[in-house]
Amino acid sequence: MKSGPHPAVMSSLRITIGGVRGIVGETLTPGLIVRYSHALATWLEGGKVFVSRDTRRSGEMVLNCAATGLIAAGCQVVDLGICTTAALQLAVKHSDAAGGLAITAGHNIASWNALKSVRADGMFLNPAQAAELLDIYHQGEFLKAQWNGLRPLERDTEAGLRHLDAITEQLDVEAISRSGLRVAVDCANGACSAYAPRLLEMLGLETMAMNTEVELPFPHPPEPSRANLSQLRALVRAAGADVGFAFDADGDRLGLVCHDGEAPGEEMTICLATDMILSRGDAGPVITNLSTTQAVGDIARRHGREVIRTPIGQAHIAEAAANHAAAVAGEGSGGVVFPRINYAQDSLACMGHLLESMARGEKTLAQLVAAVPVYHMVKEVVKCPTERAFSVLESLRRQGRPSGTEYEDLQDGIKYGTGDRWVHIRVSMTEPIIRVIAEARRRETAEDLVRFYVSEIRRRM
Repeated sequence: MKSGPHPAVMSSLRITIGGVRGIVGETLTPGLIVRYSHALATWLEGGKVFVSRDTRRSGEMVLNCAATGLIAAGCQVVDLGICTTAALQLAVKHSDAAGGLAITAGHNIASWNALKSVRADGMFLNPAQAAELLDIYHQGEFLKAQWNGLRPLERDTEAGLRHLDAITEQLDVEAISRSGLRVAVDCANGACSAYAPRLLEMLGLETMAMNTEVELPFPHPPEPSRANLSQLRALVRAAGADVGFAFDADGDRLGLVCHDGEAPGEEMTICLATDMILSRGDAGPVITNLSTTQAVGDIARRHGREVIRTPIGQAHIAEAAANHAAAVAGEGSGGVVFPRINYAQDSLACMGHLLESMARGEKTLAQLVAAVPVYHMVKEVVKCPTERAFSVLESLRRQGRPSGTEYEDLQDGIKYGTGDRWVHIRVSMTEPIIRVIAEARRRETAEDLVRFYVSEIRRRM
């Protein structure tokens, strides 16, 4: 009797409201890619569709399969080539396109790839729209064009440059240029490889760029977390750069390195961007998710602004930013949304805004970081089958809000908080785990919160 797929292989395919993500050659197959893109074309009801990709070796194969599904439904497919997802979203927004498809697994390692769907206004599908798309995908009732309704693939190689122009329109280019800042960048051989150095050239700054060869593999995992910044930290110190920036594969996340080679961590990106935008006077609240540092809230209150928190995920952040006319939005992963440009997480725009903040304030990145309230965040995961995980969380919820806590938030899992501390427990949408995240002024307090709830989860499994 033939056995079914190995559980590890099954868990490496993720078909969710965020799109399709899997390991190429195992779970992300040509047939699946064609089927998903055909479903997207059906949901869009045809029309023009822009497609972009990052630099993964699998990108061209995935793009060709995706184009097949889109063209089969009668769509006019426009290939933007290698560019950031933010550039794709901007291109869709400022065109008559019905939507877009970003081919990128973002911060995931090179063996992964993914398809992310974009609607006509340049934003990712919201949960209700994504659910409609998944219904079409599973039902298999697709729009089919006749032979004489199939359109040839078109190409547009200028979307990335138009994106840079949109960024510079929002910046004080003269102030940045006068600063004479020396900037180091690590593009991880990803989609920002051509565009980060070009943007810095447009800003009139001296640049030291590494890992900008798009034909080569990622030199390290492309997530710009502190653990993956060793090359950039060494470059900043060796070259005497004033600041360093690191990008993920499709340019939505930004990592930071100070002039002394210290990396302040991913949570700092949204904190510094928030302070810069609110200092500039942009109207509106600040949008962030439930697991992002409360330092963002402290900064917003300093400027007299409200913070609105959403469930985890870029689509939730962008949708809330648009609905509430936010000044700025983002997550603790290093992704920041600048509504003046577009409702997309945009690392290139974030780099430009932080350089303007340094230039206008005549401060180093380390000095800007020093002004951010200090909290300590602790994270832990508990392995738990997904079908069991939700009942475990429901058991926790039924016991009620713990004494001494001031609030409870049930938008995405369970979050309890009081004063300067909080804990967030949620089921991962991509892995069979429960995530436990806590933050407090004292690391020991955060560690105690995590330890307590990990124990409670295990007791209920």
